[in-house]
This record gives sequence, structure tokens and C-alpha cells, in this order.
Amino acid sequence: MRIGELAERTNVPTRLLRYYEEQGLLTPNRAANGYRDYPEELVDRVTQIRGLLDSGVPTRIIKQILPCLDNPCTIHVTDATPELIASLEQQRDQMDARIRCLARNRDAISAYLDAVRRDTR
Repeated sequence: MRIGELAERTNVPTRLLRYYEEQGLLTPNRAANGYRDYPEELVDRVTQIRGLLDSGVPTRIIKQILPCLDNPCTIHVTDATPELIASLEQQRDQMDARIRCLARNRDAISAYLDAVRRDTR
């Protein structure tokens, strides 16, 4: 598929898709005319990248953990420095904190909706 279709299907602007490519997060095929040709599986990859970025994970770390998202997993650890490990642990801990906060907020909204529905009967 062309970049415009991928952008539409993932709700990610073409500018960001090109940036992901520059960062080594996406590798589209190239047609004979030089146009990018994105395989179907990159739709999920872009969604995963967006989710990681929205979670606060920087692209330099995303690039290193992307193989973990493949099926089957294709992890090839060659340069896991203590700094990288510490950074990943920090990112994971921050995600856990956000998940707890989101769960509390979801539960509060659910309780509110339950009360509203109960009172409107």
C-alpha cells in the first residue's frame, strides 16, 4: 500500500511515517518507480509504535525493542548496556504507574456512570 493509505488506516500523518522510517522504525519496500510500498503487517507495527510513543518511550528505545513485537519474537541482543537496561526498567515503571492511574480513572468513571444510571431510573 502507498504511504497515504497507511496514514489513513493508522491515523498517523505521512510526515510521521517518514520520520519513523528515518529513525529505522519502519522499512517499506520500494517500487520500481521509487514509491514506498508498505506491506500489510506495517499497519500493526505503526499502531505499536504510536502506542509506545504515547506511553512516553523514546524512538531510540523503540527501535531496540521492536523485535520483541514481532511474531515470532526475533530478539537479538547485541548491545544491551547497563544504561539501556536501566532506561527500559524506568520506562516500564512509568508505564505501570500510568496503567494504575488509568485504571483508577476508569473505575471512577464507571462508578459515576453507575450512579447516574441508578438515579435516572
